[in-house]
Amino acid sequence: MKNFFFTSKRLILLLFFLSSNYIAQAQQKLFQDVTILDGTGKPAKEHQDILVLNDKIISISAASAKTPKGITIINLKGKTIMPLIIDTHAHLGLLKDTVMASKNFTKENIAKHLLRFQDYGIGSLLSMGTDHQEIFNFREDSRSGKLAGAAIYTAGIGFGVKDGAPPVSFGMDKVNRPQTPEEASQQVKEIAAFKPDVIKIWVDDFFGKFPKMKPEIYKAIIDEAHKNNIRVSTHLYYLEDARQLVNSGVDIIAHSIRDQEVDESLLALMKKNKVTYIPTLSLDEFAYIYEGNPEWTNDPFFKASLEPLVFEMINSPAYKAKVKKNPSTPKEKLALETALINLKKIFDAGISITLGTDAGAQPIRAMGFSEHMEMELMVKAGIPVLETIKIATENGAVLLKSEKENGTLQAGKKANFIVLEKNPVEDITNTRTIKEVWKNGIKVSNGPIKK
Repeated sequence: MKNFFFTSKRLILLLFFLSSNYIAQAQQKLFQDVTILDGTGKPAKEHQDILVLNDKIISISAASAKTPKGITIINLKGKTIMPLIIDTHAHLGLLKDTVMASKNFTKENIAKHLLRFQDYGIGSLLSMGTDHQEIFNFREDSRSGKLAGAAIYTAGIGFGVKDGAPPVSFGMDKVNRPQTPEEASQQVKEIAAFKPDVIKIWVDDFFGKFPKMKPEIYKAIIDEAHKNNIRVSTHLYYLEDARQLVNSGVDIIAHSIRDQEVDESLLALMKKNKVTYIPTLSLDEFAYIYEGNPEWTNDPFFKASLEPLVFEMINSPAYKAKVKKNPSTPKEKLALETALINLKKIFDAGISITLGTDAGAQPIRAMGFSEHMEMELMVKAGIPVLETIKIATENGAVLLKSEKENGTLQAGKKANFIVLEKNPVEDITNTRTIKEVWKNGIKVSNGPIKK
């Protein structure tokens, strides 16, 4: 009887082991014979196999002719895989159709935006300071998987100027607008309780249209944020504002410096202070590009990124005439030229750069397409393709402090990646050839173009 008991126990353990092993194998996926751009800036590796267990990458190795048993095989011969893109400057919830409005900031609208970003291969985004307080609950749902789509990071409720930037007419009416340093410090303390990922400030006059935030106000915001171990990101335009802000301890420059070329003293200071630079080049191009008829406006990949009625708006003679007559249009064209020059200088200086687009802050800044346009503009500025992909993936994860799980394709990290029909190393616009989007080891999209 005793021997029978031990034999039965061993049999149960053996069956448990075998069943557990079977379950584990059943949850394994082998992505076969792919070209990998791992996001680190290293050259592409061809003919690779990626073994995934549940939501993690187990191994990446040279493709094998042998087909393991009990593992789901996904043959992707001829395809290229790169990490999910990270947009470190976007805006959620305010845009609906062609209207920017506070009333649009609903969970339903945000959920729609997150899925659209995900369709375009964006895995995470940093919403930059125009959110409502409920964003913090949405952030938790997004990070835990209760809310599908791109993962939310947020600056929460940002800091602007009374009767100034950001314009209330853009639906950005929840922004703090302190008028004294004391008020600014108190408002930072209040938002700090919600643990925003960064704090956002606006320091710009929009070509002289608005009053600009005073230095004593932004210094108080930066000082109080740092006391609470929160980094500060700034909207800006002018070189001298950038110099003053970096001297005051700002952590992130969230737009290009566009009025003049950066000088060596500012580059040295940015590098010394470990400032991150987010160029948002696509913002400047979108400001004037619809004056003409760029060929990509008829591309389904672009059209799928637009809110309803926006395509009709940008192609209307009235809108094109409005852009052409706008006195800011020539300034916007020069701004992009300067932004491209400054980006290359900043890259060459070894300053950290991440991808950001300002997508969702205006109807013309398309959510999803903007990120792919941004990479194209970075390459146009002179950034090598592999470094551009690193900026769009690994660098973003480092800025969002999620690099232990995201940003690169390596063993031990999340199985978060885009499957592409063509290799971006050959042409950066090949990032637009999205076949599939995978998040946490699960296919979540076949891309934005519904077949």
